[in-house]
This record gives sequence, C-alpha cells and structure tokens, in this order.
Amino acid sequence: MRRSISVSVRCCCVNHKPEPGVEEFLKNQCEPWRNRSCCSHLVQDKLHELQLYNFDFEHCSQKLSPRCKKHFVQDLCFYECSPNVGPWIVSVKMKIRKERFYQVPLCQSDCDSWFEACQDDLTCIRNWIREFDWKSGKNYCPATSTGCKKFKNIWEKASDFCEEVWDHSWKVVPDSENCMRLWFNGNLGNPNDHVAKLKVLEMINSAHSTKAYFTTAAILTTLLTIF
Repeated sequence: MRRSISVSVRCCCVNHKPEPGVEEFLKNQCEPWRNRSCCSHLVQDKLHELQLYNFDFEHCSQKLSPRCKKHFVQDLCFYECSPNVGPWIVSVKMKIRKERFYQVPLCQSDCDSWFEACQDDLTCIRNWIREFDWKSGKNYCPATSTGCKKFKNIWEKASDFCEEVWDHSWKVVPDSENCMRLWFNGNLGNPNDHVAKLKVLEMINSAHSTKAYFTTAAILTTLLTIF
C-alpha cells in the first residue's frame, strides 16, 4: 500500500528528520544532498564506513575494493538522504522497518558503473535483504549458499545486480527515460527533483482517472512541498 500523495512527498523515508532541509556539513559521497537532505550530517561518518544497521558488507571475509565501497556509500547516501523517494514508498511488514521504497527508477549508466566497480568483489547470495542468515544481529552467508563468488559470477548483468541486491528497491531503466542519479553536482541542482515531480503528476492523473478526490489546494501543496 502506498502513502497518499500529499503525505508521501513531504516526508523522509528514513526518519532522521521529519522533512528535508539544508545540511551544509554533508561531505564526500553525501555532498550532493547538502542543499536539501533527509539525513543529518551526524550519520555521515557511519555511512562512509558502511557501519549503519550492523550490516556486514564484507560477509565473505574480504574487504570491499575502494571503488566498490564508494558506490555502495553513494547508494546508502541516496537511501538515507534523498528527499525524492516519497512517491515510491510502500508499506511492509518487517522487523526492522514498516516502510521501504520500491522500484525507484535508476539510470542504466549509474547501475553499469556500480556493477563494473564491484564485479570482482565477493558475495554469496543475490538478494541481500531476504537471503542472509541473521545471528545476534549480524548477517551471515546461509548454509544453503554455494559459497563466496565474484559479483559477476552471482549476477549475469548489471541490471540483475542493481535490482536484486536490495530486493527490487531499484528498477533499472534506460538513461533516456526519467530516472534517478546516485551522484550529481548538488550546486547545479538535484536532477532527481524532476523525476519525482513527474511521478507525482502521474499519481495525480491516475487518482483523477479513478475518480479519487483531491482538491486543487491539496494538489498544489503536494507539488510545492516536494520542490
């Protein structure tokens, strides 16, 4: 079940802050979101060391390569800091959370860069949300896995990796379509704002076509609160 339009675009997916705002001290891979962020600068050190949620990215007893780690940090910064995923938030019944974003459109070139950087790193499963064994709050390769292999031997292509690793949080689409960027120059604006705006308009048109009721004021509030 999705949130209502007016609610989904005003709230942050991860509850560091109730609404996005300026975070002038964001840096490195989280810097693009300085001007409008859902995350506080206080979490960025843990983000850059991949230490949030006690999740072990190095579950195959081998450190991530620096290039691969950089892309996962960018992905985490997007998850924690982006103010643009509200239209894709759905309700879930999980121990660790009640909401997640689902099938957010990711530009193919961003996905290709991520997979290329990580292709020689190691993992043991395809779906990192559902397939790990958890013991004492930490993730381990399940006994049913066939052992640690290079990413390129676990996933056949980049889109398989990007879509499956976080249980379809992402949906890879051609760059010619409206899609999210994991990295951009925040001083030039956030290109993901436009993608979210178009999704909101799509939701409004869909609501109208099904005779759902939204006042003009509510629609205007929706658009103004996201941009």
